[in-house]
Amino acid sequence: MSEPDADSYALKSTVLAEVAAPDLPYQPPTPRSYRPRIGVIGAGGIVSAHLDAYRTAGWEVAAICNRTLSKAEAKAAEFAPRARVCDRWQDVVDDPGIDVLDITPHPADRLPIIEAALKAGKHVLSQKPFVLDLAEGRHLVDLARQNGVKLAVNQNGRWAPHLAWMREAVRAGLIGHVVSTHVSIHWNHGWIAGTPFEKIEDLILYDFGIHWFDFLRSVIGSRAQSVFATAATAMGQTAKAPLLAQCLVRMEGGQASLVFDGATPHGSRDTTYIAGTQGSLHSDGPDLGKQAVTLTTAAGIARPQLKGTWFNDGFRGAMGALLVAIEDGTEPANGAEENLDSLALAFAAIQSRRTGREVRVGEATRLSF
Repeated sequence: MSEPDADSYALKSTVLAEVAAPDLPYQPPTPRSYRPRIGVIGAGGIVSAHLDAYRTAGWEVAAICNRTLSKAEAKAAEFAPRARVCDRWQDVVDDPGIDVLDITPHPADRLPIIEAALKAGKHVLSQKPFVLDLAEGRHLVDLARQNGVKLAVNQNGRWAPHLAWMREAVRAGLIGHVVSTHVSIHWNHGWIAGTPFEKIEDLILYDFGIHWFDFLRSVIGSRAQSVFATAATAMGQTAKAPLLAQCLVRMEGGQASLVFDGATPHGSRDTTYIAGTQGSLHSDGPDLGKQAVTLTTAAGIARPQLKGTWFNDGFRGAMGALLVAIEDGTEPANGAEENLDSLALAFAAIQSRRTGREVRVGEATRLSF
């Protein structure tokens, strides 16, 4: 019996022609004319990215609230000098001149704020991860619907240029049906040492990984069936929380993997590969802000020249998607209901890491830290 030739072993790749990249709607969405007054509740470090994005887009931030008033004052002075500042979130929720709220405190703290805001008839953009309990998230989704308002989640990674372009390529059917998705990220997350973040044992799978669980959900839909995940403490790391995590996702007619090496001090790398029945997508670069994307099909190889950066275009996209949905009367692209599926993936991964077994998606419905 003769041995297969080199081509059968994929030792050589086929030379393909360079073709023009298709024009896809990957840029952050912007409402045509809707310009609400936005209230921001919470003035932590990440809020600077929110406020800078809103300022760049020309959207009015009318109020900034933080329980430490000086923090709200500092953010207002830098990004929105005409914004009202206060230290009681109820004052912002009760303000009839505020149409949309960006609510940024930690999940347990923001739950009652979101509930009050929805009951007050405010549209809400919730910081991610959305909730710690899927039932609580469902309650908020139902509450928004009952009060005729929109509820979205700040999954800003959806509008990182490389992730957004690949997602739109999948949705346009350019690679056929997705067979596999593999994300491999190598960077240094050791900055969390000495901060409250290192107290979150599953920080990498939860607070960081949710971006990629959400991205995976956006390209494979509801096909994920189960997850097996592990985590480890890297040699030499000083942070208390494990900085290494990985998971395998079993899905209908395919597979996926997510690898997070959060203890890489030199030579950071970020790679995403999506294989489909009619083509593939590949993105690679030294970090999340510098990525080169290729689309390979039978027609050839396309290399789109992407514009923008994750920070802060991703934050403009998250709020913009909510504003577009309000203007058009549609569900936000980053709607909270769909995000519950992304959270179910993350919850399954964390439950798997904790138990050492494969966990069915939907089996783990809440987290405790």
